[in-house]
Amino acid sequence: MEHLFGNFFAWFEMPAVGLPAVFISSFISATLIPAGSEPILFGYITLNSHLFWVAIAVATIGNTLGGMLDWWLGVLARNSFKLMDEPRNSRLKRWLGAWGPRLLLLSWLPGLGDPLCLAAGWLKLPWQPCLIYMFIGKLLRFITLTWLLTMVPESFWHQLGHWLHLI
Repeated sequence: MEHLFGNFFAWFEMPAVGLPAVFISSFISATLIPAGSEPILFGYITLNSHLFWVAIAVATIGNTLGGMLDWWLGVLARNSFKLMDEPRNSRLKRWLGAWGPRLLLLSWLPGLGDPLCLAAGWLKLPWQPCLIYMFIGKLLRFITLTWLLTMVPESFWHQLGHWLHLI
């Protein structure tokens, strides 16, 4: 796996140190596994501010691919459980029916994003628009959160580190 990442980052002439961690944490945090990718992304950008956009792109791609894994799992689940009756009037089904793939702009929301992606796959919404809307929503999330975190004074982070060290 390390060799694969090395070739990938070399192809795009990107540094191979740290970016695989950004990608993997972003991918995992978009699946049903409860994890957050923001600390790793913010830490990487803090140490490599000149790679802000590269790190944002890597995190967005990883997070979007994780969301598409959820979408695909929804398709698999529907195909596996064909005998089960589909809920007729569930709120999520009504929302996805009304908004379609555009609702996946919210796929970045904690606690709601993963079920949205799964439901989109279950309802067999077309994957291309789902991919595009997921990507846009997750890109805007990473840009906004990372920008907001960079606005916090560095002294706050040092003080937080000091207090965490005491615990």
